[in-house]
Formats: sequence, structure tokens, C-alpha cells
Amino acid sequence: MSGLLDPLLEWARLHLVPLGIPGLALTAFTESSFFPIPPDVILIPLALLDPGNAVLYGLVATVSSTAGALLGYWIGLKGGRPILLKLAGEKSMKKAEEFFNRYGAWAVGIAAFTPIPYKVFTIASGVFMLRNLKAFILASILGRGGRFMAEAVLIMLFGEGILSFLSAHFELITILVGAAVISFLAVYSLLRKRSRP
Repeated sequence: MSGLLDPLLEWARLHLVPLGIPGLALTAFTESSFFPIPPDVILIPLALLDPGNAVLYGLVATVSSTAGALLGYWIGLKGGRPILLKLAGEKSMKKAEEFFNRYGAWAVGIAAFTPIPYKVFTIASGVFMLRNLKAFILASILGRGGRFMAEAVLIMLFGEGILSFLSAHFELITILVGAAVISFLAVYSLLRKRSRP
């Protein structure tokens, strides 16, 4: 799959990185609902070129991605299962449904931080008619912000040297963070159930 995306990634680097903040905002917004290129491809080079504004780039990516998540939700609400099936396939859709049944809107937050395609979960939110939009937006901000701001701050502090570490351990880091978030949510929901009369 990455081989198929290589020309598109190269195109993004050549045409979207030179656009600066507008290119980053456009990529982050569209990736949350239909575009296949992750915002990191634009965010990381911009932060490396201008470390002083790395946090600003992280914020732009977070806000734009969260706004795009609402478009993904709307697509799921209007287009339903056929669109989700086309994007994710039956197996991934069932897994997403299990996540939503178990974690509600926080499933979006988990997907927002990890390598799981974020748009699958934003569209799934509409398909499964997730009612709590405030929690959906908060989960998106926390998940996307956690990912993009971490990248921005690490690049600002350590420069290009951090990239080899991130690329070598990115999946492990996201799995560990995802596991920590799931554990926290499980404990939180258990404590809430026990505190109810």
C-alpha cells in the first residue's frame, strides 16, 4: 500500500509543503474525511524548516483536522454504510463498530492518535449515529492534538535527529499510548458505574 502512495506522498511534498500553513490546513482538513495523505507529511517538513513556529503548525493541523472530522461525520450520516464499506471493508467496519459500542466517542480519540486511518472513524461516527457531538469534538481535539503537538514539540526541541527515532518506534509508541488511553477509559467508566447510586 505504501508503494502505491509513494507518488502521491512525493506530490504532496512538492506542491503542498511550499504552500505553508494553507497547504497544511487543507491536508489536515481533507484527510479527516477522504484524502489519503496524512498531515504529518506536511507538518514535519514545515516544523523542520521553521522550528520556531512548530507549535503553530501543530495547532493548525489539530484545528483543521478536527473541523474535517465534522465533515467526515456528515459524510457518514448522509452516505452511510456503503461509503464506509468502500473505504474500510467489512472487517474494519465491524472492528470500528465494536470500538464505538465499547468506547463511544472516545473511539475517535484513540484512532486520532494512532496509525489507524482517522477518516474511517469520523465517517463511522456518522454511520453509527453517534449522538454526543461535544464528546466527538473533544476526543478529536485530544487525539489529533496529542499526535500533532507531540511531533511539533519534539522537532522544535530535538530537530531532525528525532525523526529517525520516531520512524523506528512510531507504531510501538502509538500502540502504547493507545493502550494507556484504553486502560484509562476502562478505569474511568468502571469508577463512574460504581459511583452511581
